[in-house]
Order: sequence, then C-alpha cells, then structure tokens
Amino acid sequence: MIVDGVKVNFAGIDDPTREEAANYLAYVRERTSIPVKSINVKACEDGMVDVSYTARGEKFERIRRITGR
Repeated sequence: MIVDGVKVNFAGIDDPTREEAANYLAYVRERTSIPVKSINVKACEDGMVDVSYTARGEKFERIRRITGR
C-alpha cells in the first residue's frame, strides 16, 4: 500500500487499513529527519510489531577526475 508517496508493506497483519499505514508512516517520520522510501511492518509472536524502514539516498553530482594525461 502506498501512503503519501511511501510504500508500506505489512507481514502477518490481516487487512491493514490505510489509517494504520499512515500512523506507522507518521511514527517513522517523527523519529528520523531523512526522507523515507519504504516501511516494513511485521507482526511478532508476542503481539508487538517490528517496524523497519528504508531511506532515500542523497542526490549527488558526479565529479570528473583530471589526471593530466
């Protein structure tokens, strides 16, 4: 499911709602300042969830190397 441009994947959770996905996205965004690419939410055996995320890479400029040859 995609929420606000971020892919949210659920494992072991039956019928996740868009509101749940938005809540997990807000949870991750509160704790990091880098742009988030995707979030993985996995149900654990003890009733808790494991939330992990992947960040977007910084854009970079390629610099040519000048060797003098």
